[in-house]
Amino acid sequence: VIGTSPDFPPFESLNANGGVEGIEIEIMELICADLGVELVIKQMDFDSVLPGVQAGKYDVGMSGITINAKRQKNADFTQPYFLASQAIVVKSDSPITCKADLEGKKVSVQTATTAEEYCMANGYQVSAFQANNDACSALLSGKVDAWVVDNEVALDLSAQTDGATKVLDEAMTSEPYGFAFAKGSDSLVAEIDKLLDKWLADGTIEALFDKYDVPFVSPKG
Repeated sequence: VIGTSPDFPPFESLNANGGVEGIEIEIMELICADLGVELVIKQMDFDSVLPGVQAGKYDVGMSGITINAKRQKNADFTQPYFLASQAIVVKSDSPITCKADLEGKKVSVQTATTAEEYCMANGYQVSAFQANNDACSALLSGKVDAWVVDNEVALDLSAQTDGATKVLDEAMTSEPYGFAFAKGSDSLVAEIDKLLDKWLADGTIEALFDKYDVPFVSPKG
């Protein structure tokens, strides 16, 4: 059973039939096929994914989850399959051109994300929202000066604002994505790591990123 948030295009998003599709969904389909298990997807808000895994409600958590020391205290993670970045989105006519320009400005983020953690830890004025669509709307309505979000989501949702927003060239942070498991899942994580190693080496994962028109940044360097 996989716990995921559909509010993370193109890694997870709702399709026309109400199901979830995306890059991580397809990676997990490959994993389940190789392990010979059925894939069952449970949709929820992002801030419920990791707690659900920790409580044993779901076997795996995914939704562009960054691997960091704080999260590793409460969950086991696979090796990274992708190196992501946190992007800065502003209105197209904004005077903000780089990270330094955010000093003293208000930023929107999604609740329980590393974007929220980073911005709060570094003294930004933060407005947090359950969904990235709401964080984007806060920028469009002028409630905040910028929106900080994973780069791929930034590009996808910013493209839907008809030129009202733009993604800055300078990223806020760089961070690795992985899949989360309950503590004590060492043997299962090791088995999945072998699969990720193989698919990173033979181009399988990169091909999935190409399918969704997302530039692939390998965690292997």
